[in-house]
Amino acid sequence: MSTTLIEVRPAKAADAAAVASTHDEAWRSAYQGIIPGAELEKLINRRGPQWWDSAIRKGSRVSVLVFGDKIAGYANYGRNRARSLHFEGEIYELYLRPEFQGLGFGRRLFAAARRDLVQSGLKSMVIWALSDNDAATEFYRALGGRMVARSSERFGPKSLDKVAFAWAN
Repeated sequence: MSTTLIEVRPAKAADAAAVASTHDEAWRSAYQGIIPGAELEKLINRRGPQWWDSAIRKGSRVSVLVFGDKIAGYANYGRNRARSLHFEGEIYELYLRPEFQGLGFGRRLFAAARRDLVQSGLKSMVIWALSDNDAATEFYRALGGRMVARSSERFGPKSLDKVAFAWAN
């Protein structure tokens, strides 16, 4: 019988290439058919290994979920960026490689990011998701998030609706 270690830990600069690869796979899976193709390519290509290396080295809060020796997902988070929403923290991104979705790993990553925010004094939290991304909106609802705001974001010629889910302690 073998045991596979699953852990959530802070990202290291050495993880940058694996986080970039995870970002690429997760975004293609989540947004193909939602974000126009050329725009999606631009967004993915902007976040290569150098971008992640720089973000991690500068102290951005990036946590990775490691399954065995493979990075299966990541979350980045910090202070809430939307001043109009009165929540202290925000998870900016939470993504898993497609083959690791639906196994409870997203919940583990979410719980670890939320715990880190709370431990640093950011007790309430918000996360945004595109309305058309049913998997994400259902995931955040299942985690107890309540919808608190709507907005839209432009992706080239297309404007897409997004919703904010919030948790308060």
